[in-house]
Amino acid sequence: YIKMGPELVVEGAREAALVETFVEKPDLETAQSYLADRGYLWNAGMFIAKASVLLDELAVNEPELHAGLIELAEAWDDRDRRGPAVDRIWPRLKKIAIDYAVAEPAARRGKLAVVPGHFDWDDVGDFASLTKLITNGRKNDLAVLGPNARVLTDGASGILVSQTTRVISLVGVQDIVVVDTPDALLVTTVQHAQRVKGVVESLKLTGRGDVL
Repeated sequence: YIKMGPELVVEGAREAALVETFVEKPDLETAQSYLADRGYLWNAGMFIAKASVLLDELAVNEPELHAGLIELAEAWDDRDRRGPAVDRIWPRLKKIAIDYAVAEPAARRGKLAVVPGHFDWDDVGDFASLTKLITNGRKNDLAVLGPNARVLTDGASGILVSQTTRVISLVGVQDIVVVDTPDALLVTTVQHAQRVKGVVESLKLTGRGDVL
């Protein structure tokens, strides 16, 4: 969430403001207070900055991550050094979102600006939200994605994503999620769509990242 501060003049923008606070994933009570305040914007996750600015921010906020990235960059153009450098450095780099590593601390130092966007937005965080968008919220509809999808349906709802040409029959299943690709098949429900992340992590841990 972004709390707008003093107005700024940004060329090409109808309106802009300095960011007073930037908070990534607040707890429910805090988020509810932000909504009630009506002085906060929702961060759509689109950042615009020079690479040098991002690196400078990382050097201040995450110096070890910055040092690792610089070491990787120095080896990148040398084919003999690149592979060993990636194998050695990449696994130990801190996994952190730009929101935490750059945006939050930059806002605290008065170095972050925001340009409000006047358009509809949806994070499309899982298959449940994708289903809602495609069907316009009609729970009894089945959303079908895929140029060559061959679907037989009778009393089914949810979403089907097909990247194959095989016939898929869905009979009497509600809020189903089916993703059919040449090398993997996912079947779940809209209710459990968020749990797909767990499957992804399991595949990575078991060395089956090839199907991701």
